[in-house]
Formats: sequence, structure tokens, C-alpha cells
Amino acid sequence: MRAHLTAVCPSAEVDTFQHLPSSVVAFARELSARDLLTAHSHRRGQLLYAVEGVMQVRTPQGVWLVPPHRALWVPPQVEHEILMLSKVSMRTLYINQAQGRELGEQCRLLEVSVLLRELILALLAEPRDYAPQSRAGHVAELILSELARAPAIPVAIPWPGDRRLQAICEAILADPGRQFSLADWAGMGGASVRTVIRLFPKETGLQFRHWVQQVHLSEALVRLSRGDPVGVVAQALGYRSQSAFSNMFRKALRTTPNHYLQRQERRRLSLPAS
Repeated sequence: MRAHLTAVCPSAEVDTFQHLPSSVVAFARELSARDLLTAHSHRRGQLLYAVEGVMQVRTPQGVWLVPPHRALWVPPQVEHEILMLSKVSMRTLYINQAQGRELGEQCRLLEVSVLLRELILALLAEPRDYAPQSRAGHVAELILSELARAPAIPVAIPWPGDRRLQAICEAILADPGRQFSLADWAGMGGASVRTVIRLFPKETGLQFRHWVQQVHLSEALVRLSRGDPVGVVAQALGYRSQSAFSNMFRKALRTTPNHYLQRQERRRLSLPAS
């Protein structure tokens, strides 16, 4: 899968404003499907957000799928790479370390409100080196206020260090709906079932089935965000019934897939063209 990617260097322009006094700096970039922003880190924390397209973000600790209406907080100095799973219109924020502490020291998937989206777009229209009492300064303060109340979404795919488990995890990420037994998956990694059962909690903090569930939730959020019907999502992820998928989704995220889908549709209808 990763052999057919186009490696893209992080923008050199980003380095020029890492040391600005501005509390929040916005940056826009257009990327194509299968582009891979190679591993890098920043002095500032980064809010990875796209108004269009889906990103897969990897750090040494985990993997996140980031659809529209969601953003990933990446703390300062955390090495990460970004794979574009479709055409992506990136509209990301760089937040200085003082304000970024409020967002935490771990990567987190956050919900992006309609207001936060519009504030990000507004800051893009402003100079990057701005005075605190300028219009841009006020927009930046509103962004920080909105981020402080942004709900975190408890979906993350912790990544193992063991190469046998990595091979299994890569295969599941590539085809999350494949119906393999644990013995089949273990064989793909050249490990025994007993080894997989023992190592998964040690390496990822999750039992194997709970790790797979996080992959399913991540994929479901992407599919629902583009408007796929719940039954289609359940089938694509290998669930025997829509109700079985809905029960898993509701227990994990405290909402049903149908309610989530309806909320996405209301958001879509309320958003102006960007």
C-alpha cells in the first residue's frame, strides 16, 4: 500500500513563522490523493484540519483518521507524517507553546464546530505577524476559546513497536472489513495466537479486539462524514447486522450512527462554500 505513495516534503514556508510572536498562525495547502507529507515536527503545536478530504496521521504512538469536521491536535515537537487518503484542502493552525499547553501533551481528535471552521478561514485572510489588539489578534483569541471547549472524540489507533504486530496492524488498516480469525491475522505477522494475545495489551494498551474496534470506529467516522448510509458502513466493516454495528458505535461514542449521520448532514447544509 505505502509503495504507491508520492513523498512530499513539508512546506519550507511553515518554518518561517514558527518563531513569530503571533499566538495562532493559519496555513493553507492543497494536496493530492496519496501524497505523503514525510515525518517531521514543529516548534509550535499544530491543529491539523482540512475543509475537504481525509488525512491519515501517524506518530510513533498511534494513527488517526481525520475527516472533515474533525481536527487532530499534535503537540509541539511530536514527530508525525500525514497521508492524504483523498484530495485534501488543508487549513491548519500552528499554536505557540504557551497557548498550546491548554490543549494537552497528547494527540487528540477534536470536533470542529461551524464557528471554529469559519474562524480558521477568517484568520487565513489576515497577516501572520499581527498585533494582539488587531482583528487577527481577536480572531486568534476566539479560536483558542473555541478550541478550549471543543469536544474530544475518544477514537485513536495506538501503534505497536513490535514488527510482527505492525505487520498485522498494517494489514487491518488496509482492509478493515476483512473477516479473518485471530489465527489468520497472527499468521500474517509470523506470530502465534498466544503471542498476539500477550503482546497487544503490552504494546498498545488494548486487547486485540478492542484495537480492531478502534480501527472500525475511525473508518466509520470517515464513511459517515461523507454521507454513507449506516447499513452500507456496517457491511463494509464486516458486521453481521446494522444493529450489531450500531450497538458497538453507541457504546463507544455515546451516540448512534444515525444521529451522527443526521448531525453531519445538518452541518453540511449550514456550511457556505469555502
